[in-house]
Amino acid sequence: MRSHYCGQVTEALLDTEVELCGWVHRRRDHGGVIFIDLRDRDGLVQVVFDPDRPESFATAESVRGEFVLRIHGRVRRRPAGTENPNLNSGQVEVLGHELTVLNTAKTPPFQLDDEEVGEDVRLRHRYVDLRRPEMVQKLRTRARITGELRRYLDGHGFLDIETPMLTRATPEGARDYLVPSRVHQGAFYALPQSPQLFKQLLMVSGLDRYYQITRCFRDEDLRADRQPEFTQLDIETSFTDEDGIMALMEGMIAELFATVLGQELARPFPRMAYAEAVERFGIDRPDLRIPLELVEVADLLTDVEFKVFSTPANDPKGRVAALRLPAGGELTRKEIDTYTEFVGRYGAKGLAYIKVNDPAKGREGLQSPIIKFMPDAAVTGILERVGAQAGDLIFFGADKAKVVNEALGALRVRLGHDRGLVEPGWRPLWVVDFPMFEYDEQDKRLYALHHPFTAPTLESVDALKGADAQQLQSRAYDMVLNGTELGGGSIRIHRPDMQRAVLGLLGIGEDEAREKFGFLLEALDYGAPPHGGIAFGLDRLVMLMTESRSIRDVMAFPKTQTASCPLTHAPAAVGEDQLRELGLRLRKTVSA
Repeated sequence: MRSHYCGQVTEALLDTEVELCGWVHRRRDHGGVIFIDLRDRDGLVQVVFDPDRPESFATAESVRGEFVLRIHGRVRRRPAGTENPNLNSGQVEVLGHELTVLNTAKTPPFQLDDEEVGEDVRLRHRYVDLRRPEMVQKLRTRARITGELRRYLDGHGFLDIETPMLTRATPEGARDYLVPSRVHQGAFYALPQSPQLFKQLLMVSGLDRYYQITRCFRDEDLRADRQPEFTQLDIETSFTDEDGIMALMEGMIAELFATVLGQELARPFPRMAYAEAVERFGIDRPDLRIPLELVEVADLLTDVEFKVFSTPANDPKGRVAALRLPAGGELTRKEIDTYTEFVGRYGAKGLAYIKVNDPAKGREGLQSPIIKFMPDAAVTGILERVGAQAGDLIFFGADKAKVVNEALGALRVRLGHDRGLVEPGWRPLWVVDFPMFEYDEQDKRLYALHHPFTAPTLESVDALKGADAQQLQSRAYDMVLNGTELGGGSIRIHRPDMQRAVLGLLGIGEDEAREKFGFLLEALDYGAPPHGGIAFGLDRLVMLMTESRSIRDVMAFPKTQTASCPLTHAPAAVGEDQLRELGLRLRKTVSA
């Protein structure tokens, strides 16, 4: 029905006839001449209708915004002074000869150029929202990104292989979405949180290099970069180690940024141990563009009378850290109170601070409600350690290490953005040397920090069993970019005795292991190669590369933060007949 997309109508088509299809972006009547801006996914072109062609002119008078049109016309140069440098077609216009209305349209629920429209309205009418040029561009960029990723992996010998969507529930850290079986009543499938076990089985199968762009499902609390269903670039390869996988993935991401954005990422990407990242930045995915760091000062405060500091300073699980904000002395008390409220969201009970007016004068050059509780030696030690200068503000966190890290880590990022300290550009990073396990105080047991199939750095089962489990390190690695975790992976356990030993440390006995992971353990008995892999959050990657605020802005049909779809009204109730067929019955809720 068309010869070109609207965005393709340029000076190269001068004096040729074109067939165009699209939506009416805007219609203007200029005293006998009608202008229609016709829009499709490739852009916009101006079409002019003169009264000399009465039939098409009359039709042009009747069209309204978002009508669907087909237009036949001739490309001509725009009159001098009317060019639009912001459009691909801005040097030309189309003189309309014939106009066909393919469909009419109601007035849309919002104007496509309205940047203030609420997200709930946008998602309820997503098919209209996706017509906006910026949304089209984001989805085009997403398509290009996936194409480039496929090209790279295909070129490096990876095979694109699909794994099942209906599988069994396995513990991977989040709740599963369950699907009841009609044929096997009382039994349930689980939608995959990741293809982890299947891709390991593919390595046992000898397929050597696998990848898949796949949907994954996790029933967990949502935030800006989480969705109940999301897209993952899943990768696994055999006969390799950490260095081999990391080098390959660096090449992929660097080539992607160079091709799609024209941005060069310096290689090799720097590496940082998990412990160092948490100590310096409070988090295992630090944004290196922000030149602020946490500084440990607990050793300077073990003997102070101020219990808020001395108690965590003497607690093996506590931490006292300082965060210096250059020129932070400008902050008002109201602004400091706002930051105090902010860190409270992360469990901090308060936010102590010192304003450094003149560090050369010692405590006389400082302003703080806590100075009177601290001896001169502690004050001097803190100023020297953080490198305090006149006009600085020093914030303190004192509590359990987890609370301090989360609160000051988040404050560091908030201050970086509020104070304009975020440096431009892209700062990739590998975080390595992760702990193997983390201890849950509530459950009083160990959990795998990544997943229970991650290989430990110890190669001997006897050494593993004799070690302090909380001190064990894994062969895991995360790729971080500008404070966002792009992907995480590890070398996997390929020996059945080691896999059983790791499950045992997690409190999973032989019977439970056989019940939950029997198919994997059996497969390992048949000769598994050393293997490892990584998975990238494709939505997060696209979000970063398009500078979007949320992954919802780069997904065609996302869910809300309550895991619902305003467009289709999912999730929804189903009829009694369907439930009966599945052998299910809803429990009646009892009102209080």
